[in-house]
Amino acid sequence: MENDLGRGDIGRLVRAIALPSMLAQFVSVLYSIVDRMYIGHIAGVGDLALAGVGVCGPVVTMIGSVASLVGVGGSPLMSIKLGEGDHAGARTILANAFLLLCVFSVAIVALILPVRQEMLSLFGASGATLPYAEGYFFVYLLGTPFALLSTGLNTFVVAQGYARKAMLSVVLGAALNIALDPVFIFLLGMGVQGAAAATVISQLASCIYVLRFLFGRRPGVRITFGGYAPRIVGRILALGFTPFCIIAVDNVMIIAMNAVLQRYGGPERGDMLITCATIVQSFMLVVTMPLGGISGGTQTILGFNYGACRTQRVLIAQRHIFLLCAGYTALMFVLARLLGPLFVGLFTTDPLLSEKAMWAIRTCTLALVPLGIQYEIVDGFTAIGQVRYSLPLSFWRKAVYFAALFALPALFGAEAAFYAEPISDVLGPACSIAVYLLTMKKLLLRREMSRLAQT
Repeated sequence: MENDLGRGDIGRLVRAIALPSMLAQFVSVLYSIVDRMYIGHIAGVGDLALAGVGVCGPVVTMIGSVASLVGVGGSPLMSIKLGEGDHAGARTILANAFLLLCVFSVAIVALILPVRQEMLSLFGASGATLPYAEGYFFVYLLGTPFALLSTGLNTFVVAQGYARKAMLSVVLGAALNIALDPVFIFLLGMGVQGAAAATVISQLASCIYVLRFLFGRRPGVRITFGGYAPRIVGRILALGFTPFCIIAVDNVMIIAMNAVLQRYGGPERGDMLITCATIVQSFMLVVTMPLGGISGGTQTILGFNYGACRTQRVLIAQRHIFLLCAGYTALMFVLARLLGPLFVGLFTTDPLLSEKAMWAIRTCTLALVPLGIQYEIVDGFTAIGQVRYSLPLSFWRKAVYFAALFALPALFGAEAAFYAEPISDVLGPACSIAVYLLTMKKLLLRREMSRLAQT
């Protein structure tokens, strides 16, 4: 094991796991960023193609949220079992999670493939952007099994303390994607289909890497066959329901944003505003995915020590994680204002679109620091199996977002939709902080008392 979860220095342990997890997620952002960057510069049709891929984005990520349903649902349970010293139970959880990922991979492709065009039209594709959206989505959908297995199983690599191994699997895929994108898009003339093909091949490479590791001899908990039980499947899905819903609803938010912009922007400005929103969403991925790497990757520390009833280590770890999350989001707040124009320039050279996208990025990032606190509170509750707190707190923030998204454009015009993000990033964390302060220490004390009662 790279890191001793139960006895290592907490500050060093948090950094040793959080930083590779954050870097892995930052690198994984390159999948979508590089795709969109090259697509936006396709001669003659770049803006329309970018809008089409922007419509695909939330649908693709929603499919990928199934990996979080299983991976983030199963890995904290495995960490708790490892903290309790129950290695047989940890192997059983991994076996059931692997089976679930395989079943979901096949089912998703079979269900969505026949209705993909109708889905994309429903989610905001116009007559002009649908051909680009459908071309990208069809190829990407065929690679769904690789995406789900690589992402879902990677969490079980981190849960055993191998944060650097998990990071390498992501870096491998991202490096391939960066190298293959210009070849498929421009050299072979495949356009948006080429971008999707490059992504699928990259995900296949990451998938092979993770499978070789988890079937190999190095990890303490390897993939095995057998021990399948509805009870274990139910526990994985119940705990994973929170991160699954967070990601799924986040993408419903993007879909709703596209629909609102198309409606209130009208035929003249709708596609332009969706292209602008696609650029903004790309920047927000640079914020939220590494942030999720910090708060999600360190769940293994919280879960292991919660399982071992070392509750003081849980509290100390969370303090370190809060500081990392707040520091990262503060840095991104500054970079949004200093380097925003350079980021926008990666996607478009149109001056009007660039100006509007820069304004939208600055608007959406007004409350990033509270958002960092929100991530750790929700992921922290999930790490110790307390879905009854993490799920409502996540839904509250989403509810605020939707209320603002539908109300503001009706009152002030299409551009006002971009203010929904900072409003939800203030009101959501305010509620989460209050709940955390009132409940976390009580939950940890109850865990200590239950272990004393057993002994």
